[in-house]
Amino acid sequence: MPGFELFGDLERKEVNDVLDNGVLMRYGFDGMRKGHWKAKSLEKELQSTFQSNHVQLVSSGTAAVSVALASAGIGAGDEVIMPTFTFVASFEAIMMLGAIPVLVDIDDTLTLDPKAVEAAITEKTKAVMVVHMCGSMADMTALKTVCDAHNLVFVEDACQAIGGTYEGKPLGSIADLGCFSFDFVKTITCGEGGAVITNNPEYYKNADHYSDHGHDHIGSDRGAESHPFLGYNFRISELHAAVGLAQVNRLKEFIAIQKKNYTVLRDALAEIPEVTFRRVPKGGEESYAFLNFFLPDLESARKVVETFKTNGIDACWNYYDNNWHYVRKWNHLKDAKSLYPLSSEIKEELEQLKSKSFEQSDHFIGRNISCLIKLSWAEEEVRQRAEMMVSCIKDAINS
Repeated sequence: MPGFELFGDLERKEVNDVLDNGVLMRYGFDGMRKGHWKAKSLEKELQSTFQSNHVQLVSSGTAAVSVALASAGIGAGDEVIMPTFTFVASFEAIMMLGAIPVLVDIDDTLTLDPKAVEAAITEKTKAVMVVHMCGSMADMTALKTVCDAHNLVFVEDACQAIGGTYEGKPLGSIADLGCFSFDFVKTITCGEGGAVITNNPEYYKNADHYSDHGHDHIGSDRGAESHPFLGYNFRISELHAAVGLAQVNRLKEFIAIQKKNYTVLRDALAEIPEVTFRRVPKGGEESYAFLNFFLPDLESARKVVETFKTNGIDACWNYYDNNWHYVRKWNHLKDAKSLYPLSSEIKEELEQLKSKSFEQSDHFIGRNISCLIKLSWAEEEVRQRAEMMVSCIKDAINS
């Protein structure tokens, strides 16, 4: 991770196909295309990759979440349960629909705690969105049981976890709807892009129409298409899809490299008594895009991250004070700093969020360090990195 590290001839060929015919839009202009339909081809490849009946490409991972929720009928006044540790896009995508983000604790998987989800359900709850942060998953069986018991829509945000599996199924394919991001720093990149996947034909039809201004995409004359319901513009372009089409065919290659590099680092850190690792639920295999480990306390984690920086070890973070990924610093959300008026229900929830305590999440995020696994590392570089990380951790803990 990320896939741009290994751009090559495959990506160039697919992009040049689009430039040669000049059609950058995914719909229409049939006669000019010379048979090239990159978005349609990528959707077909992703159906196989995700073992899913339906795939709808969109413009981003954020768009994927909004489109997925809208496709299931989630909107104004509906509560959507989400984790305290994610990317700001999670609550942005929920609030875009007028729905209410309800934040709950994570556990040692660094994802949604099923018990916290159960405790947060109200008569307004309509969906639960699990976010597979940093390449691994939650207790999916437990979460699905909760959703089924309360008749809730179950949504997987697998934007950071392409290539991971749970009980043999690709992450993203287990819930009612799955969401992916193909932005510039993802394992599979389109530059910008995303996807909604589902086995529900009604959700798919809704996603297909909603993401393109409500067009029904019936027939070959775009101007003659009808609009069964309101929609918006979340289309992906043919250029972006072309890059993704090349990248998806290299996914197994990328995951194998990630696993190899991850394993070298993990094996080295496992020799340190003070280091423990995030829990991967039974039956799960992470994507190896990140190595996540815990230290005894927040102070130790902060010391280690600073020592890493001093010694040139990049792409390792403690998210406790991060304002992109963890609730503690989401002041713009808590203070409801919006360019447009928010509903009274959303403002009420955000006001409560200001004083809400997430001690369990603090316990895990404060002690966690997350390290990106790069595809471009040479074998000797990984070995040296492992040795340096071990040395830095020991120095920081013993200082």
